[in-house]
Amino acid sequence: MAHIPDGILSLPVLLGGAAVAVAGVGAGLRGLDDRAIPRIAMLSAAFFASALIAIPLGPTSVHLMLGGLMGVMLGRQVFAAVLVALVLQALLFGVGGVTTLGVNTMNIAGPAAAVGAVLGPWVRRAPPARAGMIAGLGAGAAVLATGGLVAVELWLSAPEFLPVARVMGLTYLPLAAVEAAVTGAIVSFLARVAPEALAPALPPAPEPAPAAEPAE
Repeated sequence: MAHIPDGILSLPVLLGGAAVAVAGVGAGLRGLDDRAIPRIAMLSAAFFASALIAIPLGPTSVHLMLGGLMGVMLGRQVFAAVLVALVLQALLFGVGGVTTLGVNTMNIAGPAAAVGAVLGPWVRRAPPARAGMIAGLGAGAAVLATGGLVAVELWLSAPEFLPVARVMGLTYLPLAAVEAAVTGAIVSFLARVAPEALAPALPPAPEPAPAAEPAE
């Protein structure tokens, strides 16, 4: 699945993924409003829990990633949410790897952030039913993009992994459909009852300049 373990990927792939992850986390934390932390923590916990419910499928297993949902609700802050969850999963349950934290973060958070940047404004302007449909399509696309990244990374690390990568890629197709349905339902509901939840938290407004003292 998207949690690539240690000892599989080559050093250049690991370094490249780490660089992208660090840049993404840095961009997400820049100008972060303290009021956004509870939302990031909540979605990170949701991703953490969903990733632990893995369903065997062929030579691998699948689980919900909630990338499209997190991308719409968090924007680029999704990198921090995903990284925290992956660290806890690796340290507490041995899911994924420590050396692959950067790559795994990039694989999941990168497509999610792209969905939030491209489709997020459409989702927030659309009526509830259409918002759910747009978000669902984005969520499915994010899953397929994650699968494509995993396949490319395996191929770049060792061409012998290519047949395995192709088989694993097929398992992302049913997952994309399920992820689209779940995300669409959640976003449609939020668009009806709490549309403000679909907008990433904005950085705090700058404090007004102090008024000039009157001249004597």
